[in-house]
Amino acid sequence: MSYKIIGAAIELHKTLGPGLLESAYEASLAYDLREIGLDIKTQVPVPLVYKEVKQDIGFRLDILVHNKVIVEVKSVETLAPVHFSQVLSYAKLTDKKLALLINFNTPRLKDGIHRIVNNL
Repeated sequence: MSYKIIGAAIELHKTLGPGLLESAYEASLAYDLREIGLDIKTQVPVPLVYKEVKQDIGFRLDILVHNKVIVEVKSVETLAPVHFSQVLSYAKLTDKKLALLINFNTPRLKDGIHRIVNNL
């Protein structure tokens, strides 16, 4: 599944290139993933449960594929350590094993794709 997601992201990047807002890449990638037959949800709420109290504080997954793979879309000059921590935290909060952090603001998209594994 991650192979299909990465392939769609690379095709999107070839078409649009770097420099757009995250929202443009997210919407376009969501469209392409649906077109290739993947079941996706966008802007999926992520509740935080702290000491058995559920708190809806606005965390959202950019894209969730087949209820298994988180796709976090970025369009920044350089990914910071906090971006990796954020995605790993989302994976832990949602009990998902795999996440893809994709920064579209790179000359070659393969340099902007990062797999993040939650060892549950």
